[in-house]
Formats: sequence, C-alpha cells, structure tokens
Amino acid sequence: MRDLTPRQIQILKLVIEEYIETAEAVGSETLERKYHLGVSPATLRNEMAELVKKGYLKQPHISAGRMPTPVALKFYVRELMKPKQLSVADEVAVKEKIWDHRDQIERLIKESTKVLAEKTRMLALATYGEDEVFYAGTAYILDSPEFFDIDLTKTVLAMLDETDYWFSLFEKAIETETPIHILIGSELGSSFLEPCGFIYTNYETGGRRGTIGVIGPSRIDFSYVVPIVEYLGILIGDVGRG
Repeated sequence: MRDLTPRQIQILKLVIEEYIETAEAVGSETLERKYHLGVSPATLRNEMAELVKKGYLKQPHISAGRMPTPVALKFYVRELMKPKQLSVADEVAVKEKIWDHRDQIERLIKESTKVLAEKTRMLALATYGEDEVFYAGTAYILDSPEFFDIDLTKTVLAMLDETDYWFSLFEKAIETETPIHILIGSELGSSFLEPCGFIYTNYETGGRRGTIGVIGPSRIDFSYVVPIVEYLGILIGDVGRG
C-alpha cells in the first residue's frame, strides 16, 4: 500500500474509525472540526478525493461524506489498527465458561459460539464436523443500524440454516495459514450481504477441525473483535487437549 502518502494514511485511518463509531459517511468538515489536522478544508477534500480514486474511499450517494471500501478496511486491520487485548480477567472468565465441556467436543464448540456472541455482542457461527453449523446471538444484529433494514436482517437470518454456504466460506480459511480471515461485502458471495462483514478463524481440537467467527456490519469494531476471535480459536484447541 505504498501508493498512499503519510497524510493520506492519517486521513484514511480517521475516516475508518469515525465510520466504525457512527455508521455514517464521513465528511471533510467532520475531520477538520474534530481532529485539527493543520491543513485547509480544500486540502482535506482533495486528499479524500485522491483516496476515492485509489479505491480506499467511496461516496455512497450524493453527499460530502465518504465511506471506507473493503480494501481500506483490510488495510486498516493489517497496518493501522491497534488491537484491544483481552484483560487477564476476561481471558479467565471465557476459559471458565467452556472448561467444563472439554471432554464433549460438540458441546465445547456450541458453548464457545455462545461465549463469542456474548463477548462481541454479535452473531457468532462455528462449523462442527462435516455438516453442522452452530450459531448464537441472533438478537445482537439488531443493535447495529445497518440491520434496521428488514430485508438485510431477513436475509442473514434465513441463511443461518444454509450450511453449504457457510462451509464454502469457511473452507477458504482451512486452506490458508493466516490465523484471522476477513470477508467484507461482495466477498461474502451475495449481493444481499453487501453491508456485512465476517471475521473468523480456524480451530482444531479433539481430532476435529473447524472454524468459528462473527458476522455483522462491515464496520465491525475490528480492534476489539479480532483479538477475541483469535483468542477463542486458540483456546478451543488448548481446552480440547485438556
């Protein structure tokens, strides 16, 4: 991503973090008012226009605001984000909730899915075996304004029982060594899921392999959610080995 100048990277980071917080397109006036970047409004507008040309920002409709693209969000996670690590107390609490199921792998994965939903306040999913998908936290999707769109919400809920769809997505994770996987918008393979994002990781425990993750709006609070998903994927393997 060396096509960006330091100032463009700074502006892009601020746009992404504003968008994650507010769910609204971000204008140059907002950046100028909140962050005092030391450049003129015209310069800010020009830099944001360059970020649009380079594919990092998009203009959702006729307005002054811009939103990050999937390319920008992945760049943010990979290069700009500062992960918010779980506290020791949180790690212990999560482990305690799944520890009693360490000898029952199916129950372990079900409980881990429930814990992931509770910790992230998002819809969590996990694969088990060759044909089962567990999920928990369906009510949490209504906490995000994107899911006030009833058609989007119905689509996500209807797809929860489409096990072939989820396995086809998860197989991409099994084939790679990257611990965390992120799919955004069109990468989810459905135009109906364009506003969504999906974060997931592999697990291996008790001779079983699978994946576990969360789905929500594309503006997922990556700095908080990514470390939790990664930690739980590792923890399932550790607990399952006793």
